[in-house]
Order: sequence, then C-alpha cells, then structure tokens
Amino acid sequence: MSKAKFNLKVYSERCKDCGICFEFCPKNNLKPGKDGAPEMIDPEACTGCKLCEYLCPDFAIQVWKDKPEEKEEQKEKGKSSR
Repeated sequence: MSKAKFNLKVYSERCKDCGICFEFCPKNNLKPGKDGAPEMIDPEACTGCKLCEYLCPDFAIQVWKDKPEEKEEQKEKGKSSR
C-alpha cells in the first residue's frame, strides 16, 4: 500500500503572506512561491495534518487527500493517451 498524497490549494487573493503556514508545518514542507503564497515542496512528504489550513487567519489554504480512484483514473488516462 502506497503512502497517501496530499494536495494544497492556496487562494492567493486571500493570502497576505503572513508566514504562519511556514512556521507551523511540522515537516517544513512549505516554501514561498513566486507571489509569496505557500507552495508544497513535496506532496508525498505532507502528513495531511492541515495545520497550515487550520491556522491560516485568512482561510486561504485548503488541503485534501488524493482519492485512490482519482489515481487510477489518472493512470488510465495516461495509458490511453499513448
């Protein structure tokens, strides 16, 4: 069984670049992007704890887990496009 992969969505229009998400990520897995908003360094290193989402004062972050069926659909699409 493979490790879960998590996704990060940042609503940059809400993000004020406060840096709270960077400070509280237990894996130090966030870095500032070109616009200063957080970007995930390694989706497989994310534990899905959602501290960044919960502690964001501007509700600018959303974290979710890939569903196994989404991964299978992506694999199938990759095979059919070859």
